[in-house]
This record gives sequence, structure tokens and C-alpha cells, in this order.
Amino acid sequence: MRRVLAYLIATLAGAAIGLGSALAMAGLWPGASALAFGNVEVDGWRSDFTIGSETADPYIRARIARHGLLALAKSEAVYFTRAVDDTGQPLNEACRYRLAGGPMPAGWWSVTLYDAASMLPINDDNALSIDASRAGSGRWEAVIAPLQAEGAEHWISSRNAQTFDLTLRLYLPEPALLADPVAALTPPTIERLDCEGAA
Repeated sequence: MRRVLAYLIATLAGAAIGLGSALAMAGLWPGASALAFGNVEVDGWRSDFTIGSETADPYIRARIARHGLLALAKSEAVYFTRAVDDTGQPLNEACRYRLAGGPMPAGWWSVTLYDAASMLPINDDNALSIDASRAGSGRWEAVIAPLQAEGAEHWISSRNAQTFDLTLRLYLPEPALLADPVAALTPPTIERLDCEGAA
């Protein structure tokens, strides 16, 4: 009887650990980010260069499906995500941020804001991203805020996003980016300007 009880406990413990680790690895654990993965990190922006390839494991595929990236092969596009500002604080609708960058090692790029459910926030601002066609070929910046900032040339709306993340898409990446992303990419910075209710 004691042996049967031990087997039962071991089976239940193994099932709980297995299920928990599978949910966590797939980004499906309650409160976990679908984007907390990647084998590449550049200044806080994370990516996994197996996205869109046959070598992507089931966990990566589950995360991509959950986030809805519709991932292309890395020769066509690479994706970097970030959910914190330059101080390491989670991105939040209650704060305003300055997103700033320059030319990217790709044929075209965009940065898009997604809410905590990995969806576009529900609002009618028509301002959820910035891309190469809007930013131009040199240095650029955009204000991320729930309301459009006066005098800001570019604005990304965080209205109704609550906590959110940003996805940087680099289309037709240059060979140098694929070979050595840390050396080739200078990703956008995310400076927190102020927060609602803060002094």
C-alpha cells in the first residue's frame, strides 16, 4: 500500500511539474508574457531566430501562435519584442514614453504596440505603430501615450492598452543582422517621461 501511494504521489507530482513547465515555456501560464523567450537579446529587445523556421520547437510555435506574429522565415523578417522601459519598469498606459531610434539594418521596419493579451488595443486613434515610411531615413522619435502629445511629430497610442509591449519587425534583414545581431542592431530606446499621478 505504501508503494502504491508513493507511485501515485510521484505520478501526480510529475504531471503537475510537466504541465506547469509546458504552460510556462509556451507562455500560457496565467500572468506570463507570451514574449518572454528568445535566444537573441539586444539592449532589452528579445528575439528568437528560429521563429518561422522548421527548427522552431513546439514551445516557440505555441508562443508565436498566441502572439499572432504570423512569422516569416528569418531571411524575410526578424521580430524583436520588449515589455519594459530603459529603467526595467513594465510598459504601462499610465505613463508617457519617448521611443527613439535611427536607421535599421533592414529593407523596411515597424514598431507596433500590443496590449497584455497580445492584441491591438481597442481604440479608434489609428496610431498603434510607427514605421520606416513615416520615420524617414535618419534619427526619429515617437511619443507613446494614451493621448496625443502637443507638438509631437509621431505618436503611438497606448489608450486602453493597460500594460503593453512593443514588437520591432525588421523586414528583409541585412546579412550582418542575421550573422551578429548584437553588433549590427541599435534598437530603439524607450525613455519613460512621466506617469499619471506621479510627481
